[in-house]
Amino acid sequence: MAPDFNSLQDKIEHRFQNVKLLEAALTHPSVAHEQPLSVEHNQRLEFLGDAVLGLVLTRELYEKFPELDEGPLTKARAQLVNQRTLSMQARRLGLGEHLIMSRGELANGGRERSSSLADAFEAIIGAVFMDGGYVPACEFVLRCFRHSFGDFKLIPAYDNPKGELQELLQSRSAEPPRYEVTSASGPDHDRSFECAVIHEGRELGRGGGKSKRSAESAAAVAALRALKREQSAVTA
Repeated sequence: MAPDFNSLQDKIEHRFQNVKLLEAALTHPSVAHEQPLSVEHNQRLEFLGDAVLGLVLTRELYEKFPELDEGPLTKARAQLVNQRTLSMQARRLGLGEHLIMSRGELANGGRERSSSLADAFEAIIGAVFMDGGYVPACEFVLRCFRHSFGDFKLIPAYDNPKGELQELLQSRSAEPPRYEVTSASGPDHDRSFECAVIHEGRELGRGGGKSKRSAESAAAVAALRALKREQSAVTA
């Protein structure tokens, strides 16, 4: 076992019964091209970890946002499991310094490559799952994502909340939503805005931000969530 695996297990907060699983999770496929003997690399564990990650986050979003239907939940999950987010998780754990790679891959900056880091993070999830089962793998995933996204009290940002709100309202009325700045505070270099979105004389939601645009987007997200709750209550 590499001497620094102990510190990595401390960061992961899981003590492996089979440390070979952790080693395999950190082994880049390039190693197989450099060594004559068969080497277990992380592609199979990555495949498994991807499925576990998707299940854990899908359940978390499903339970935390009962008012949202499949579309917004799918978009939220996609934003949580993209390569940028997964590589960010890997960097936070310092996985790059532990990656086992070929000399060529190392020379080409493989330790910092986002795709390699994202793959390793998913492989770690797979390794924890194989070593300890679903519960420790679930706990590991939620620890990582709560560190970055809080306790999932807010849905990860919609891609285009104002556009999505307008599209939703157009199915009910030809009148577009209207945005009003309800307050502005702070010095010129650090302003904060609050905005309300109004449709057919009814306020649908409010939100705040450091610019009028971001406040309008936040108001649109609040309105979308409120409308989804209303829809759920009607169909319940």
